[in-house]
Amino acid sequence: MLRPIGIMLGLLVAGLGLAQRATDLPAQQQAEIRAVIEAQLAAFQKDDAVLAFSFAAPGIRQVFQTPERFLQMVKQSYRPLYRPARVEFTALGVIQGAPTQVLTVTDQEGIRYRAYYVMERQPDRSWKIAGVYLEPLPAEAPPQSA
Repeated sequence: MLRPIGIMLGLLVAGLGLAQRATDLPAQQQAEIRAVIEAQLAAFQKDDAVLAFSFAAPGIRQVFQTPERFLQMVKQSYRPLYRPARVEFTALGVIQGAPTQVLTVTDQEGIRYRAYYVMERQPDRSWKIAGVYLEPLPAEAPPQSA
């Protein structure tokens, strides 16, 4: 999971919207991307470090070296993704050439986050997660009474 590109992603998405929309990616690729993210989230739920690590792109795997280190990093730095209360897939598009799936994630305390999953196509045509940027969303204002 990658944080250095987070500020860039946040600015691009917030200021300009996704550079290209999901319609630019074939439906099959959109489904494949979603399936990879869902499978990794399911692996986190089971504390299956080996399976969760298998969805990481080679660059991420090189940084963390072992599934156990990877899962520990997720537990510490990406807790909302490790144990989400709710996950909603929203926009899918391309940012600086990388397909990026945006999710809205609610953690166990009800705090909402936007997660940007940067995806990478592998030589075998599979998709891997090349990085994730997680940002808290502003708290929703309570409804106004009339």
